[in-house]
Amino acid sequence: MVQPSHFGRYAVTRRLGSGGFAAVWLARDEQLDAEVAVKVLAEHWVDDLDVRRRFVEEGRFLRKVESPHVVGVHDIGVTDDDRPYLVLTYADRGTLADRIKTGPLALADALDVIDDVGAGLQELHDRGVLHRDVKPENVLFRSAPTGERAMLGDLGLGKSLEAVSRVTMPGGTPAYVAPEQVRGDVLDPRADLYALAAVTYAALAGKPPYGATTLAAVLAVDGPPPPLRHVPPAVDTVVRRGLSKDRDQRWPDVRAYAEALRTAAETPVRRPWINPWVAATVAAAVLGCASGYLGWQYGVQRQWVRVVDQQQVLSVELPRDWATTRAGNGWQPAGASAALPGLLVSSDNKTWSRPAAKIPGVFAGVLPAGELPPSATLPTPAGCTAAPERADKLGIASATYINCPAGMTTVEHVKRLNGALVRIQIRAEDAAQAEQVLDSVAYTPRK
Repeated sequence: MVQPSHFGRYAVTRRLGSGGFAAVWLARDEQLDAEVAVKVLAEHWVDDLDVRRRFVEEGRFLRKVESPHVVGVHDIGVTDDDRPYLVLTYADRGTLADRIKTGPLALADALDVIDDVGAGLQELHDRGVLHRDVKPENVLFRSAPTGERAMLGDLGLGKSLEAVSRVTMPGGTPAYVAPEQVRGDVLDPRADLYALAAVTYAALAGKPPYGATTLAAVLAVDGPPPPLRHVPPAVDTVVRRGLSKDRDQRWPDVRAYAEALRTAAETPVRRPWINPWVAATVAAAVLGCASGYLGWQYGVQRQWVRVVDQQQVLSVELPRDWATTRAGNGWQPAGASAALPGLLVSSDNKTWSRPAAKIPGVFAGVLPAGELPPSATLPTPAGCTAAPERADKLGIASATYINCPAGMTTVEHVKRLNGALVRIQIRAEDAAQAEQVLDSVAYTPRK
């Protein structure tokens, strides 16, 4: 592509990028001596009246919003070869997609981004416009007096709420699009809310919640995404609600989602002393150890499998050869008036709980509602005598016993998952394997 010298009074500096419908150039407004971004319709679309109309309509949508968190349109024009162009705010600090490539954002940084983008998205909704393509590539950063500001850009798929009150054509980016948008349903702002929750997940995890690469694959996704690591469980709960496939289960609007996210991140977890409420040996407490329920959620992946309990709320991913025996009918811990969800999977459930048994496996069980205990109150697994490595973090209490039994690692762990206290005990060949299994445990309450 040959670099033009000017678009009207805008002197072209260099190309910033291009897509299927347009190219974007960095230019300087020669009258105001300011840098701008100029978005120009691609040559091969110049005679397509529908594409041309939608290109110009993007500028009109952007002009409806006077928000520091939505890319501004400063001018519109036509090139010498009859291609329309939009003169936009220049984002001089790149995109969220650029930053995610280097890894997850810190929670505080991600919250600042979602606050900014959420404010811009809510402004669009308040003025009757759906974005329909919220994704990290369309979250832009520009310098500001206090540091930087995140902005929402590219309304190439934007629609008025009046237009989407009818059945719409499927569209969007597979990794971030709401299922109802793929189906072509009548849309409302909760479709953009889903996409914003998916962007939040990507910012915190370094990757989108699902690996869909086609629109058809979006509708084939089954089950929740893996839990977010290294964030308070309450934050994970807020994001998961935003990602509900049933839009009636999501937050009512973007403003409510952003406020709930901030509140979840800033609410401290209370850690008072409590009486121990778990038995020292879990295998005896699991109901139906001999012939429990096993659900294969993902199938074989790298010789690992994910299994779910009978109520389909607890799940864990573990090496396939561990899953010789399993029970998922529930358990009744001390203090509970009835059975709660529980799952035991190991290579031999009959001997797994014996002190000297070198049997790899994992138990996960929901506990009665209460406060998270300090790690010092966790029960010592039978046969473990050496002092454990203890950890007390936000939403997590853990004790790791190395060489217990000889040559193995045993972990006692309690954490909050989607608002529930879950006790986890793992016996593994080494600490790294135990940590991998531990991170895979998920709890998703049934609606």
